[in-house]
Amino acid sequence: MDKPNHIVITGGAGYIGSLLTSELLRLGYRVTVLDALLFGGESLVANLAHPEFRFVKADVTQPRALLDALRDQPQADALVHLAGIVGFPACQAIGREAAWRYNVEAVESVYEQSAGLGVERFVFSSTYSNYGLAKDGAPVNETTPLNPKSLYAETKVAAEEFLLAQNDIAPLIFRFATLYGISPRTRFDLIVNQFVLEAFTKRELIIYQRGYSRSFIHVRDIIRGIILGLEAPLEKISGQVYNLGTNEGNLTKDEIVGLVLKRLPETIVTYKDLTFGGDMRDITVSFEKIKREFGFEATLTPDDGVREVLFALQSGLIKKPQDGRYRNARFIVQ
Repeated sequence: MDKPNHIVITGGAGYIGSLLTSELLRLGYRVTVLDALLFGGESLVANLAHPEFRFVKADVTQPRALLDALRDQPQADALVHLAGIVGFPACQAIGREAAWRYNVEAVESVYEQSAGLGVERFVFSSTYSNYGLAKDGAPVNETTPLNPKSLYAETKVAAEEFLLAQNDIAPLIFRFATLYGISPRTRFDLIVNQFVLEAFTKRELIIYQRGYSRSFIHVRDIIRGIILGLEAPLEKISGQVYNLGTNEGNLTKDEIVGLVLKRLPETIVTYKDLTFGGDMRDITVSFEKIKREFGFEATLTPDDGVREVLFALQSGLIKKPQDGRYRNARFIVQ
C-alpha cells in the first residue's frame, strides 16, 4: 500500500495533534489518537461523533501502549509520533531522567511496536533546536552538524539517531520551526502567541535575547507539511530528514515585536540582557529541501498569526488564556 488509510497519532490531543486529527478526518482518513491527556482532551471533543475517529487514553511510556490500543483494530498504515515533553522549559522542569523517558525511550518503544504491527510509515516530530547556534550566520540545512544546546534538543537528537539507525520502518523526520497560531489546544508559551497575549493583556513586552533570529511557521502549515509526508511516495520519505518551515519565516525577535506593535501600538517594549542555560537559538534555517522535494510553500505569515491570535483574545474565543492548559511549562524566557 502506498497512500495510508488508517493513521495513528500519538499526542493527538495536543497543539499540533488536535488540528492534524481534524484535518485528516476531513480528508477521509481513519484516525486513532493516543494521548495521556496531560492538558485535557477538550481539543478532541468535536471529533467524537465522526465514524472514522477513535480515541484511546494511553501513556506511550508504557511498554504495550500501542499494541493494546490497536488490538482488534484495522491495520495501521502510518504513525505520526507527536507525544512527548515539548520545549526546553518543560524538559528542564521535569528533569533529565523523565525527559529521556518520554522523549527517547518512548520513541524507541513506539517505533518497535509500530514495526511489529506492520506500520509502513513512521513520522517523527523533531525540532530545529537541534542545530543550536549557527556558525558564521550561514543558514543551516539537513546536513549541518547538530549542536544541541538544551536538554529538549538533546532528547530529540538522541531519538533521531535511534530512528535513523533502524531498518524495519525507514522513518520520516521533520525538524519543525517555531510554531504560532490558533489550534484546538492553543499554546501561549510560543514566542508569537505569547507576545500577542502579553501585549494585549499587559500592554507591555519584556524582551530578552533581542537580536536573536529564529524561524517561524503557522501550525496549519505544519499540518500541511505532515500530510504531504504522509501522502508522498515511500521512496521520497524513507529515512529522510526535512526542515519544515519557510525561508520567509526566518525573522528576528525585533521583527516579531514590530508585527505586534503594528496592531497594538500602545504596547511598551523593554529590552533586558539575560544569560541562562537554555534554548539559545540564534539561527537562520534553510527550507530548500522540502520546497524542492514536496513543493511545500507556507500559506500563512507571522503577521497572519498575530492577527489571528489577537482576534481570538479580543473576541473572547479564548476566555482564560493564562490557564495552565495553554502552556507546556510555566517558566518562559523570551
